[in-house]
Amino acid sequence: MNIAVAPIDHASVAAIPALRMALVGNPNSGKTALFNALTGARQKVANYAGVTVERKEGRLVTADGQAVVVVDLPGTYSLRARSPDEVVTRDAVLGRLAGETPPDVVICVADATNLRLVLRLALELRSVGRPVVLALNMIDIAERQGLAIDMEGLSRVLGMPVLGTVATRKRGVEALVEAARAAFASSVRGASDVWREPSAADLRALHHQAEQILKATVKPPKRPDTWTGRLDDVLLHPVAGLAILLVLLFVMFQAVFIGATPIMDLISSGFSALGAGVAQVLPPGLLKSLICDGVIAGVGSVVVFLPQIAILFLFIILLEDVGYMARAAFLMDRLMGSAGLHGRAFIPLLSSFACAIPGIMATRVIDQKRDRLTTIMVAPLMTCSARIPVYTLIISAFIPGRTVFGFISLQGLVFFGLYAAGIVSALLVAAVMRKLFWRGASEPFLMELPAYKVPDALNVARGVYQRAEIFLKRAGTIILSMMILVWFLASVPGPPAGAVGAAINYSFAGLIGHFIQPVMAPLGFSWQMAVALIPGMAAREVAVGALATVYAVSGEGTSTLGASLAHHWSLASALAFLAWYVFAPQCASTLAVVKRETNSWRWPIIMFSYMTALAYIAAFIVYQSAVALGAG
Repeated sequence: MNIAVAPIDHASVAAIPALRMALVGNPNSGKTALFNALTGARQKVANYAGVTVERKEGRLVTADGQAVVVVDLPGTYSLRARSPDEVVTRDAVLGRLAGETPPDVVICVADATNLRLVLRLALELRSVGRPVVLALNMIDIAERQGLAIDMEGLSRVLGMPVLGTVATRKRGVEALVEAARAAFASSVRGASDVWREPSAADLRALHHQAEQILKATVKPPKRPDTWTGRLDDVLLHPVAGLAILLVLLFVMFQAVFIGATPIMDLISSGFSALGAGVAQVLPPGLLKSLICDGVIAGVGSVVVFLPQIAILFLFIILLEDVGYMARAAFLMDRLMGSAGLHGRAFIPLLSSFACAIPGIMATRVIDQKRDRLTTIMVAPLMTCSARIPVYTLIISAFIPGRTVFGFISLQGLVFFGLYAAGIVSALLVAAVMRKLFWRGASEPFLMELPAYKVPDALNVARGVYQRAEIFLKRAGTIILSMMILVWFLASVPGPPAGAVGAAINYSFAGLIGHFIQPVMAPLGFSWQMAVALIPGMAAREVAVGALATVYAVSGEGTSTLGASLAHHWSLASALAFLAWYVFAPQCASTLAVVKRETNSWRWPIIMFSYMTALAYIAAFIVYQSAVALGAG
C-alpha cells in the first residue's frame, strides 16, 4: 500500500468511506512528527468548539482511493483527565465532543525508548472499545541503544497491532496506515464497552500490569547506552547543569544579536533603496508621504528584525528536538518551585520567549488551576520576539558596539540582561501572586525525559519557516494597517495658516502626544515616545514603526531611525524606554487570550494594571537614576 499524493479518481474516493484516525500519546513521544509525516502540507489548525485547545487535522489518500482523516490530539498520560488538554483528548477518543465525529481507529504513539507510562495509556485506550494500534516511534533510536522489543509478544499481550515507526524519516508510516485500516475492518461495528473513568486504584493496578508487560517484552541492552547517562550526569547536575543552561541561553542571545547583523543590514539597505526610488518617481504630496513615510519606512523598520527572530526560533526548535528542553524544565523545577511555580510552567514560559500567546495557551498542560493561573499571569513578562525590534533599535543606537573581555559583545550582553530581567521579574511576581491569591505548595513535578536524538533538518527548517511566515504576515496585516493609521494621525489635519513650527505638531498625533506627555515626563519620554506607545498596544513591535513614521513625517529623521533616536533622545530616556518595555503589556491580543483562557475579565484587567504599574515605576527609577548619574 502506498500513500498517494498524486491526483486520483474522485469517483473511487467517494465510494470508499473516509477513515478517521486519532493520534494519542504522551508528550515528547514524537506524535506531532508522525502527524506531519502522515499528512505533509495537507493540514489545518483550529480550536475545538467552545474551548481554546488547538485542534490539528490533516488528510491523506491511499493508493486504492480511500481518504484518511488524521487528528493530532493533545498529549496525555491518562484518560483520567485533569488538565484542559487531557479533557479534550479523552472526550475526542470517547466521541463526546459536540460536532466532532468519533475516531474509527486510535493510534497510540509511543517513544520506543521509554515505554513505561505509555503502556498504561495503551491499556486504558483498549478499555474504550475502539480499535487501537500501537506505534513504537523512534524505533531506530531504541535499536541503536540495544533495546530488544518483542513486538509480537507485545501485540499478543496488549491485544492490538504493534509496529515500529521513524516519523522523521517516514519509516513504517505506510504500514501503520495499513494496520489501522485492517484493525478497523476486523472490528465489530458499533461495539463499544461501557467506559468509566479509572480511579486512583485502577491506575495503580494498570501501572503494575504495564510494568509486568514491560518486563516480559522489553529486554535492556546487553551493553547499556552509557552516553545518555554520562550526559545526564552533567546536564542534570544541580550546579553544573544550571551553569550550562545559562551558558546556552547566553550564547543564544549573543547569536540573536550578532549573527543577524549582516542580513539585517542588507534588508535595511534594500528598504532604504526602495524608499529612495519611490520618492524619485512620485510627485510631492500625500500619496508620496503615505507610501514613503508610512508604508516603506514604517513596515521596513520592523521587517528588518526578521533574521533575529528566525535565529531565536532556530535555537528553541533545536533544543527541543535534541531532547534538552525537558531537561531544562527539570533543572528549573527547584528554582521555579521556590517562586510558587509548577515545574511544568517552564515549557509555557520558554514558549513565551517567542510569543506570550502560545505560551499562555500551553499552560493547559498544568493540572492545578492555581498553578495554571499563576503561570498565565507572569507569561507576558518573558521577553517575547515582538520586543526584539524595540530592544535592538535602542541598544544599537545607544550602546557602543565594542566587546567585553575581548570576545563578548557589549550590545549582546545588554540584550541578555533585558531577557534576564524579564525572567527574574516573572519569578518575583509569581511569588507575590501565590502569597496574595493562592497559598499552598505546588504539586511535585513528574515527567519522562526523552532520549537524546539528532534533530531532523527538514522539521527544523519547517518550524523556522512557519515562524518567519507568521511574523511576515503580521508585518503585512497588523503592522501595515497600524502604520497607515499612524501616518494618517501624523499628517492630518494640516497646520493652520500662519502656524509656527513643524506641521506634525498640529496633527492628531501631535495633539495626542502633547496631551499625554506631561504624564510621561517624569520618565523622560518625549511626545513622540508617548505617541509610539499607543499603537504599540496592537503589537509591541509596532512602536518601532510608529517612531519611524512620526520622525519621517516630521522631517526630523536622519539617515536611519537609530540615528534619529540618538540625535533626539538622551541616554537616560532610552534606558527608561527599555525599562518600560520589560514590563508593559503592549499587546491587546495577549489580553484577549487571557480572557479566553480564564473565561473572566478579572485576570486580564489585573494583568494590564500590574504590568503598567511596574512599567511606569521601573522607567521612573531608571530615568531618575540615570539623570542623577549624569546620563540625562
